[in-house]
Amino acid sequence: MNEAKNEPFNLADYEQLARERLPRMVYDYYAGGAGDEVSVRENELAWSRVRLRPRVLVDVSACDLSTTVLGRPVAMPVLTAPCGMNVLAHPDGELAVARATAAAGIVQVLSTLSGHSLEDIAAVSSAAGGAQWFQLYCYRDRGITRELVARAEAAGFLALCVTVDVPVLGYRERDARNRFHLPPGVRVANITQQVAEIDRGSALLQYVSDQFDPSLTWESVDWLRSITRLPVVLKGVLAAEDARLAVEHGAAGVIVSNHGGRQLDGTVAPCDALPEIAEAVARAADTAEVYVDGGIRRGVDVLKALALGARAVLIGRPYLWALAAEGEAGVLRLLHMLRDELQRSLALAGCPRVRDVRPSLIAR
Repeated sequence: MNEAKNEPFNLADYEQLARERLPRMVYDYYAGGAGDEVSVRENELAWSRVRLRPRVLVDVSACDLSTTVLGRPVAMPVLTAPCGMNVLAHPDGELAVARATAAAGIVQVLSTLSGHSLEDIAAVSSAAGGAQWFQLYCYRDRGITRELVARAEAAGFLALCVTVDVPVLGYRERDARNRFHLPPGVRVANITQQVAEIDRGSALLQYVSDQFDPSLTWESVDWLRSITRLPVVLKGVLAAEDARLAVEHGAAGVIVSNHGGRQLDGTVAPCDALPEIAEAVARAADTAEVYVDGGIRRGVDVLKALALGARAVLIGRPYLWALAAEGEAGVLRLLHMLRDELQRSLALAGCPRVRDVRPSLIAR
């Protein structure tokens, strides 16, 4: 192998390395989306269409990337998104991501469907000085949901990130063709209800149909807030009307997201939905925060997201590729790449600090 040729220089480079290392079923599970995967492609393309108006003759000799998320100081406005079953990429899975995010000074958002228990991951994160939010899927059995919330709170998670765009699972043809299932020895560690292999199609699709609650309403958000002291962030918002309702129902923030293009194909890209949602949230409550994920692959994408109204961004697939390629060291290296790209982008845009990024940076 030509090591120089295969050395990753950016986030996208890690995908090819991961493709070479992962079984086809696992690669397709991470990479795939719903339907014709239009939204998967559009999520990245949307950021490339945003144009910037940099300012010049600004002292950018020491750019400051630090900010806060829900009051927690972080080294840069980036979080790792909740992605299920990190252990399919590397045996250490979410444990490796916890250590890497702690070293990078950012927040890890842990999926309900993790391959290590939330308590074990929280202990690793805490020992490394890290911080975490817990992503919550709401089960038909409210007892399971209540127990997950209580465990996350007891383990020291700082917020609940409630995914609201999965009343049913989007139809992911790659998973169906590959008969996606969990390999022997791999299990969902946080719950007793497991993803069981089926004769045909996707075992995950069947699991979600059997276990997740499709009857959730805004009253469900009220119920969740009543059973926890943790702030609640709603993930999967694409409409300004829903963003306003989220604030009215006490959400501490919303994540503008189409689930990485894995739910309803053909939705608006989060990049394009972000400005309207940021404006709606600002009008409804100046304390609620707006985040965005989907297709962010460069530091300049992070800069664009901030200018369009996001407090911070979440990245998903890129850290999975780095985890598959190089384990914990790969995730940390990738986060350093993104940090360096963002720092350079801030300097070239004439923004010495993250808080200096304004909507006027966007060319209208």
